[in-house]
Amino acid sequence: MTDRLLLVDDDDDIREIARLSLERLGGWTVVAASSGDDAVELVAREGPFTVVLLDVMMPGSDGPATLQRLRSGVLDAHTPIVFLTAKVQPADRRRLHALGAAGVIAKPFDPMQLSQQLRAILASGPGETS
Repeated sequence: MTDRLLLVDDDDDIREIARLSLERLGGWTVVAASSGDDAVELVAREGPFTVVLLDVMMPGSDGPATLQRLRSGVLDAHTPIVFLTAKVQPADRRRLHALGAAGVIAKPFDPMQLSQQLRAILASGPGETS
């Protein structure tokens, strides 16, 4: 069975670059959402997912709020959520980990390395960052 990833980012270009990178270089099956609301609907309709790659700063329901909504019922409690963010200061990373993130990948990311970064986080367990 192929690993299924839910990619949530409000930026069309980032979503497309990440999708192509994860599918072509990482072998993931990627389902993309452009908002937190769309992500919650997709998980309810098309879950389960192996992992969720979630942008932090989005209009409406931001990444942390979306994480809470996903964890409150529609997403399996063991499904890792990895944040994708330009806010990579140590305090920002600690805050995201405290919310239950499995890891943090910094924007801008290298499309050639994205899948490897994600797999490294998943292999190492909670608390890993890239």
